[in-house]
Amino acid sequence: MDPSTGEQLKRCPWLRKTPKQEVYTCDIYLDRPDDCKFYPVTINQMVEDECEMLEVQDLANSKRAQEKLNKIMEDSRPPYEP
Repeated sequence: MDPSTGEQLKRCPWLRKTPKQEVYTCDIYLDRPDDCKFYPVTINQMVEDECEMLEVQDLANSKRAQEKLNKIMEDSRPPYEP
């Protein structure tokens, strides 16, 4: 929620896109809340949330994208098994 307006934010306020690399970075990565540490669990969740980190190739092959996501998140949470 935006503290000044009380409205739901459309994107994470700490996620920044680097201009030259076209990559997102987190300004509070080392101090991020647990919800962020465990997010995302599924590619479908990323699609539903309109996650900024979702890439076009993830949509083309969601099974492969889920396997890749599980690998990336293996230190944060158990792998998602449908």
